[in-house]
Amino acid sequence: MKVAPERGDKVNRFQTTRWSLVLAARSDPARSRQALEGLCQTYRAPVLAYIRGRGYSVDDAEDLVQTFFARFIERADYAQADPARGRFRAFLLSALKHFLNDAFDHAHAVKRGGHVQLRSLDSLVDSTDGHGQLEPDTPERVFEHAWAQTVVQTALCRLRDEASAAGKSVLFNHLREFLIERPDDSDYARVAATLNLRRNTLAVAVHRLRDRLRELVCAELAETAADDADLDQELEELRHCLTGVL
Repeated sequence: MKVAPERGDKVNRFQTTRWSLVLAARSDPARSRQALEGLCQTYRAPVLAYIRGRGYSVDDAEDLVQTFFARFIERADYAQADPARGRFRAFLLSALKHFLNDAFDHAHAVKRGGHVQLRSLDSLVDSTDGHGQLEPDTPERVFEHAWAQTVVQTALCRLRDEASAAGKSVLFNHLREFLIERPDDSDYARVAATLNLRRNTLAVAVHRLRDRLRELVCAELAETAADDADLDQELEELRHCLTGVL
């Protein structure tokens, strides 16, 4: 996926993101909480996926997600974050691991010897292959894929809203399937006939929508990036998670 972030005023670009607002407002709990709640909502799906990957049932995982985010916000855990030491995603995952370890220890102490489906982080080693690469289907890998999918879906929703505002909902709905996976000739022919458009006209429309989707993906990733180098790294990781997309 070749996603090239727009370059411009680097100071303004990263001073107004959701993550920068959280950090800037650490001395103002009310402002910081408002900015943080939006981030937590965005990361709900990856957090749930990670917890499920640790072996929890659907109901238990849902409860743990609610408790984790409530504590994360109420206890102002984010106040310890330092953008220079990592991105929001890495900070959140670290906090989540600590939370689940505490939850495991508590449940194990309360129900020692009972039939409780819990997995300690220690049992996962560090979920790498010994070379720093995540093994397939680990909770970490599931978290990364859920994060990448959430970013793309959020960008798609924004693109859909833009198309609706421009009176192009019908066109968008027909072309959406081509924005993630490139269409073949038969697909173009089928939709062109449905919309009564020339195939070249349809191809141009798909190209423009894909370009705009890339821009929106960059904008979404920038919300938790500290600078351009950080953003480039996020883009590379998203490409790795969603090979062949865009």
